[in-house]
Amino acid sequence: MHTVVERELELRLVLSPERSVPVPARLGYYTDDPYAVHVTFHVGTDHPVDWTFSRELLVEGVFRPCGHGDVRVWPTKVAGRSVVLMALSSPDGDALLEVPAAQISGWLERTLRVVPPGTESERLAIDDGLAELLAPTPADEFRLWDDSKEKEGDC
Repeated sequence: MHTVVERELELRLVLSPERSVPVPARLGYYTDDPYAVHVTFHVGTDHPVDWTFSRELLVEGVFRPCGHGDVRVWPTKVAGRSVVLMALSSPDGDALLEVPAAQISGWLERTLRVVPPGTESERLAIDDGLAELLAPTPADEFRLWDDSKEKEGDC
């Protein structure tokens, strides 16, 4: 069964310590991609900007600074409000986004109820996929039989 946990919300793109602008966004979590969260930013262009990164990174970032490289997340207070900051870096540029901690925490809690931490791999059906990939096919059986016939003739 495929489950989707989504939330529309407004983030703030931090331009300077004194100035930020609203950015509508959609958070998405899909049980068929259980390790990831997806964020779609609607930035006023024809094409939204999509980012995908680890759900674990976002969960941890609500409580303490974490991440390195392209995605870093940490909690802080802005004007007495609890917020989570996300620093995103790409070849196209960098962005610092602010989201209310209660909104991101509530959404993450919903994802954790759908797929509890540590159970993500059960959603991937890796064992089933491997079994299907490694299962003998009729062509394999023919080759095995054919190889044994050659060995009998060589003796």
